[in-house]
Amino acid sequence: MRITFLSPNLNMGGGTKVVAIYANYLTKMGHDVLVISHPERESGFLYQLKRVYRLRNTEQLKSLLSDFFCFGKKQKSHFDGVNVKQHVIEKYRPIIETDFPDSDVIIATWWETAEWLEKMDKKKGQKVYFIQGHEVFDYIPKHRAIATYKSKMHKITISKWLKSILEVEYGSDNVDLVYNAIDKNSFYFKNREKQIVPTIGFLISDSYIKGVDVALRVVDNLKKLHPNIKVLTFGSSISENLKLDARCVSFKLLPTQSEIRELYSSCDVWLASTRSEGFNLTAMEAMACGTPVVSTKTGWPNEVINDYQNGVLADIDDLEALTNGVAWLLAQDYHAWKAISKAATVATEAYSWDSSALRFEEILQRVIQSRKIN
Repeated sequence: MRITFLSPNLNMGGGTKVVAIYANYLTKMGHDVLVISHPERESGFLYQLKRVYRLRNTEQLKSLLSDFFCFGKKQKSHFDGVNVKQHVIEKYRPIIETDFPDSDVIIATWWETAEWLEKMDKKKGQKVYFIQGHEVFDYIPKHRAIATYKSKMHKITISKWLKSILEVEYGSDNVDLVYNAIDKNSFYFKNREKQIVPTIGFLISDSYIKGVDVALRVVDNLKKLHPNIKVLTFGSSISENLKLDARCVSFKLLPTQSEIRELYSSCDVWLASTRSEGFNLTAMEAMACGTPVVSTKTGWPNEVINDYQNGVLADIDDLEALTNGVAWLLAQDYHAWKAISKAATVATEAYSWDSSALRFEEILQRVIQSRKIN
């Protein structure tokens, strides 16, 4: 198959990670894969200067100083080191038909790219919309995002929750479900102990929907029970407005996969206080490493977490329930915590990128075949 992915700027976000995984798998399967994207809205010296000026976190400042002096440097992304054909157009603008060759199938990966794809001639390739989130937030033109969800394009999504929304709210009758999965060479369970010092972790993100503000309030509550609590965090960036207590919170910028695994494995609890989540890959990775998760009722955790067996669920923005869930797990004795840790790992065992990639490939082949029939 000749497969083209339409992507916004390539970065270190979770959505980009999943697209990179599928593009890599499909390439290894022998398909001709091209990922076409646009650059960041801002670039060049002035943009890098603003980035450095805004930073307040020492580690991030050190990491990005090289970008300041080498302002033509390519932005880091999950496609770095991946053997997939890529083309970044010359500036931020819509991707159009003449930007890439004819394909058997073209895959939009974000609502804006779906708008671009809908305008293209169907002779360019069969149209597929890969949906990893319900993007109906006030900071985007959500009426436009909703319009793409109502489109007649064949859709692939990543959780039962998203599939249900597309079918029930938007009337889609052509939605396939392919779960995200675990890189089992990177994230796996090894016999481990509960930490001597109570330790929790969560993902740092600049996005309001990730609920970092709630996570920090949970930490403040837990300090009353565990004054010596330790907090491990990581992310691809950190807002200059985010105030972390350096006495208990450790932040790692752009860690490697092995460093992320070590971070998960050093936590007694992983906290996912997100307000909206298509899947929540970090929660799955943490559980694969034997770390119980306390999560809001969003995405994949809402499907697999059984309260007080392999983790705890709470309503969105329910500070008390999230705090109580983490406190309960920290209060478990050695043997009880070990049992919950093992149950968390078991909940991830059925998911593999090998099987998900095969299903993704089969869906694309089916979509292409339908074109020949029609």
